[in-house]
Amino acid sequence: MEIVAPAKINLTLEVLGRRTDGFHEIKSVLQTIDLYDRLEVEDGPDLTVECDDPSLQNESNLVWQAALALAEHARIRAHARIVLHKVIPVGMGLGGGSSDAAAALLALDLLWGLGFSFDELAGVAAGVGSDVAFFLCGGTALASGRGEIVHPVPPLQSLPMTLVCPWETIPDKTRRVYSSVTPGNYGTGRRTEELLQILNGGRFVPESMHNGLEEVCLGLFPGLLDLKKEVSRAVASVSMVSGAGPALFCLPTTEVEHGGIADALKPYAARVYRVRTIGQRQDIPR
Repeated sequence: MEIVAPAKINLTLEVLGRRTDGFHEIKSVLQTIDLYDRLEVEDGPDLTVECDDPSLQNESNLVWQAALALAEHARIRAHARIVLHKVIPVGMGLGGGSSDAAAALLALDLLWGLGFSFDELAGVAAGVGSDVAFFLCGGTALASGRGEIVHPVPPLQSLPMTLVCPWETIPDKTRRVYSSVTPGNYGTGRRTEELLQILNGGRFVPESMHNGLEEVCLGLFPGLLDLKKEVSRAVASVSMVSGAGPALFCLPTTEVEHGGIADALKPYAARVYRVRTIGQRQDIPR
């Protein structure tokens, strides 16, 4: 069977404070976009995970961890051959690894004939990674807790956007970003609630987007501030860092604006994608 794994952006991300377990409490509106990895899943005597990105072909891959977690929950031996084809840039704040893990859970639930409910799969997903539960459905959703508590919200209409990914990230990115957060970066959740009210009214206002980590990201990632300035010169739309960065996005953008961004960023050799926001996943592995 085959299944796709979409990327995501954060329309809002507010860090509310540090929890006693060492994680940070967040509130975020997440949105999937039509930039996909692809998984091929078939039966096999043992568990194997292959990937066309050699750096991901090891047991730290979240696909591997998701398969083991699901098998342990079901009290069976993990057995499958999974081939992961990567398109979503790694380490950019787009949730590719978490999305791959969620796709693996959905496919293996069918392959192994488990028939688990969404809530049961979400429980397994939460143990694999903070964003994994969101990707079981995708679309537009409110994430809270450390990101594992997910509630669908009125969907954002399909909108075109430009996604900009630098070629380089930083080692141990997520930990370094969150460890650099100070109380001055904390939010109250107000910005997220304001966006939810707008979405509940059937509208979307790009100026309502917010990322409480953006200041931290612009200080940590070499060259990211210059990229953002170039994007701001090329397009009238609001640009923002996604998640813990360093990917930037503008939403919405026209074809002309997208071309302007691509031209402006040629000296930086950044990857520039023309994508759209998408609703909840409808695909079922076959």
